[in-house]
Amino acid sequence: MSIFNFIGLMVWYVVVTVIMTVIVLMLLRLLVNYADLNPFAWPARTVRSLTDPLVDPVRRRLAWVGLDPKFAPLISILIAIVLGYFTLEIVGTVLYTVSGLLDSLRRGAVVSIAGYVLYGLLAIYSLLIFMRIIISWGASERNRLLVFLRRVTDPILVPFQRIIPPLGMFDISPIVVLILLNLLQKMVHATMIR
Repeated sequence: MSIFNFIGLMVWYVVVTVIMTVIVLMLLRLLVNYADLNPFAWPARTVRSLTDPLVDPVRRRLAWVGLDPKFAPLISILIAIVLGYFTLEIVGTVLYTVSGLLDSLRRGAVVSIAGYVLYGLLAIYSLLIFMRIIISWGASERNRLLVFLRRVTDPILVPFQRIIPPLGMFDISPIVVLILLNLLQKMVHATMIR
């Protein structure tokens, strides 16, 4: 097993553990809410204190849009699964790029090196867009990292935001850009790396 496979496997275990933890905590929260337990008892307070950081931002956004906030735990589970998927995709792509670039350098394959560099740049840009999505959910507008991510990703995202209207509270233009970047990566892979 190569070091890149080992790193990929470890990241997969971490992401799946985080997703499963979120699912268990949200299901416990739903169970505590619907079991009508004393809200001041230890189990109810513990479950709320563990899940409030995940549920409160979602609840606020649901209420802002006019949807029922009681669905926030289920939406939090969905968000955890989607973010976990994107994390695994991006980490896998970066590990693949580094591994292929090192192999191409060892073989001296110039076209393959250029293909892996382009493939890696597209992966890094996808990672920046992904980070912007995650950080924008919880950070203030003046957060330095969020300001940096906006400055870097706005040249591509802003034109798509003008074309694609938001669906309620959700701006789907970053998802469309991520899909297009993924398509470009597949084209680079098919033409320059193979």
